[in-house]
Amino acid sequence: MSTTWWQRILPPTKLERDLAVQSVLSAFATGSFLTGTAVFFTQVVELSGAQVGVGLSVAAGIALLLQLPMGRLADRVGAKPLWIIASSVEAALYFLWPFLSGMVAFVAMLSVLAVFETAGRNARNVYRIAVFSREQRVRSMAYMRAARNVGYTMGAGASGVALGLGLDAVRAIPLLTGALLVVNAVMIAVTLPAIARHVPIHTLEDTVTAAPAAWRNTGFVVLALCNGALSSNQVLLNIVVPLWLVERTDAPQVLLAWLFGTNTVLAVLLQVRASRVADSVDGSLRAFRWSGWAFVLSCALLAITHDTVGWVSIVLIWVGHITITGAELWQSAADWGLTSELSDHRRLGDYQGVWGMGYQVEPIIFPALYTFLALSWGTPGWAVIALIGVAAAVVAHPAARAAERHLVKVGAPVGV
Repeated sequence: MSTTWWQRILPPTKLERDLAVQSVLSAFATGSFLTGTAVFFTQVVELSGAQVGVGLSVAAGIALLLQLPMGRLADRVGAKPLWIIASSVEAALYFLWPFLSGMVAFVAMLSVLAVFETAGRNARNVYRIAVFSREQRVRSMAYMRAARNVGYTMGAGASGVALGLGLDAVRAIPLLTGALLVVNAVMIAVTLPAIARHVPIHTLEDTVTAAPAAWRNTGFVVLALCNGALSSNQVLLNIVVPLWLVERTDAPQVLLAWLFGTNTVLAVLLQVRASRVADSVDGSLRAFRWSGWAFVLSCALLAITHDTVGWVSIVLIWVGHITITGAELWQSAADWGLTSELSDHRRLGDYQGVWGMGYQVEPIIFPALYTFLALSWGTPGWAVIALIGVAAAVVAHPAARAAERHLVKVGAPVGV
């Protein structure tokens, strides 16, 4: 029985296990820093909340602008070399955080970090598609996402301990993050194999001239935006629901801890199972639809809690949070399946750059929009949020078919 349990939890191949460990390391590093940022930025870097918001917005804008250039850079220099370089520089930058103070230094650091984080993220995504066979990709990415949830939880716990110990310990959080990222970069360089090319070419330049640019694939661009819109389930999960619970319901605030705990457990245990449907374009679109329906159901359940009391509110919010988790799991599965099946593998970096732009739109637009709609408009606002999810799920289908037709038209390799 125990063997069966571990077989279900652990990735089946060595490469998948290595990448899962790398995912835990990376998420541990990121989670430890993110959990302590509110205290670190305001008390160590000595900024106001408004200044922190401005700096984060600048970094998000830079990341959006760099998606395409960094994706194309991965095509030119190779995904693994770029991933190693970006991860190494990112690690080095974190060691500088304790020595910075003031708004100018803060914005400068976030801007430089945005450059290398964007480069590393695009290179990593290209590597994960290229290193696995078509049959393994979605499953392996599901294992890595589950591993990242474990890493984020570990990082949050470590940061929580530091926050409890006082300001001196908080100053050390970026040093912990930097040390973990150094180990992460070494692991990428030493343990992960170089990727083989799926298309026979003679030079790196041939890779990026043999096929039209990704932005010319209009269906893929629209699909990326739909995916970005549906990925706004994270905004509901992390921002809107906590604010709604505190300001618009009678549910106890301690419920928030149980909600996030439930989400983490379900994401770790069910992500691989949820990904099984996304083994083709049709299967990925099915997962996209399921995510859309779960998104809508969440909005409906949460809207009701404005007028409920006691245990009814608690149960509805909890169930609504579970359905948001379902939306997250199916949207992630659809994401991996669609990018694997609908990218031109001669320009994987370019296509990942376009896909990443859809994701970058989400943190720029949806936090303010959804917060305003839910907290200011109430039930009508939740209806508008639900319609955004419906629109994304509906438009994704013709967009995916258009992307397929474009790949056939330009002679993209099939079945890779």
